[in-house]
Amino acid sequence: MLANDNACMNSDNDFDTIIIGAGMSGLAAGIRLAHYDQRVCVLEKHWTIGGLNSFYRVNGRNFDVGLHAMTNFTEKGAKKGPLARLLKQLRFRWDDFQLAEQNGSRISFPGVFLDFDNDINNFQAEVNAKFPHQKDAFQSLLDRLVDYDDLKQEDFALSTRSILAEIFSDPLLIEMLLCPLMWYGNAREHDMDWGQFCIMFRSIFLEGFARPFKGVRLILKHLVRRFRELGGELKLRSGVARLCVEGNQVVGVELENGTILTAKRILSSAGAVETMRLCDDQSEAQVHMAGEMSFIESISVLDCQPKKFGFDKTIVFFNDSPNFHWTKPTDRLCDTRTGVICSPNNYDYDPAHGELEAGFIRLTTIADHARWATLDEGLYQREKLHWYDESVASAVQYMPDFRRYVVDTDVFTPKTIRRFTSHDNGAVYGAPDKQLDGTTRLQNLFLCGTDQGFVGIVGAIVSGISMANQHCLKA
Repeated sequence: MLANDNACMNSDNDFDTIIIGAGMSGLAAGIRLAHYDQRVCVLEKHWTIGGLNSFYRVNGRNFDVGLHAMTNFTEKGAKKGPLARLLKQLRFRWDDFQLAEQNGSRISFPGVFLDFDNDINNFQAEVNAKFPHQKDAFQSLLDRLVDYDDLKQEDFALSTRSILAEIFSDPLLIEMLLCPLMWYGNAREHDMDWGQFCIMFRSIFLEGFARPFKGVRLILKHLVRRFRELGGELKLRSGVARLCVEGNQVVGVELENGTILTAKRILSSAGAVETMRLCDDQSEAQVHMAGEMSFIESISVLDCQPKKFGFDKTIVFFNDSPNFHWTKPTDRLCDTRTGVICSPNNYDYDPAHGELEAGFIRLTTIADHARWATLDEGLYQREKLHWYDESVASAVQYMPDFRRYVVDTDVFTPKTIRRFTSHDNGAVYGAPDKQLDGTTRLQNLFLCGTDQGFVGIVGAIVSGISMANQHCLKA
């Protein structure tokens, strides 16, 4: 019992499961549990939902945060794959998300590029054409990926670079394969866990990219509506101050306003280090374990559709040398040698939806949270403008120059990411070491989301479902 706290005796504050974080994984877990008549409360520190995968409105325009593309796309009617699984388990229809496939994307390195779409046969043909001496090796990789078990912890952390070096004899192809997969889901600098490589390869190359016409807000709207329809309780501006621990269990959650909530179990999407720091018996913060990879991202609003000036790719992953640079900057705020160019306009939308309200180009480059966090407001704003210009200058080496068409811009940095996700170091993909079974040292406290191991929108939703099934429904 929590001493001297009458709130603990209030049944309105007592739940079967409390979920920390109203991102994709937390909301999905809440829906799954509410389907089975659990009394569920989702707590969100901020005034809006979604975490990094959210949206906002500025100057009359809607902007997505975090969403370049939704991975794991499969066609309507598909029975296998993460997308089919989440639709079935959350009881959504395929049409609810209004998904449109990518037009086609590119991996661009000096002197060579690889184009791909949502058909693995096309990508395999591209690899075979550009790297004919690696044809058998690439087929060997595909064969090896078929039977990989996502939840096999003992194989997950093997070195991807070491495994790929055994398969391929051409180091350039290895770097080009790693580039988009690291960009879309790798918390570890320099190398990548083999398990994460397998998950991301399947989600991008064997399944593919798609996007709802209305962006991430459509997905979030459906998740919140379904959760509330099922009786779930969503508390915004309800940050958790501490988890009250007795023995090997959490017995209560104290909010920042002093309210105490109780539950049989806690499911947290706040991150492994961040969650354990909330435990009132935890003394060591362990910030160094929380991950370092963070980004700066700009959104350029254009006065025309990108196809007008010759840019029809959905996403371009670029790198300026044969060696892929995947580490935080050591001597500057940002590293623009590698990046991601994305146009939300370049998807195969249903003509009935029309075109997006404006043209958009999104640029993402690697940034150092520690340096951004030390800037005063004036310098912070100036550096945002400077690094916007630097990232655009890098990007236009790999796409038509769009600068004359820009009518508005917005930029967010690792400070923004830290603010809206509460992740240490502004780490987008969380801690390098994942806990695939979601367990912690406390028997009724579990992880979901990024630090459990599944990333991206579909990955986060599947993480929430999986952890709810495994730890909150079996019980």
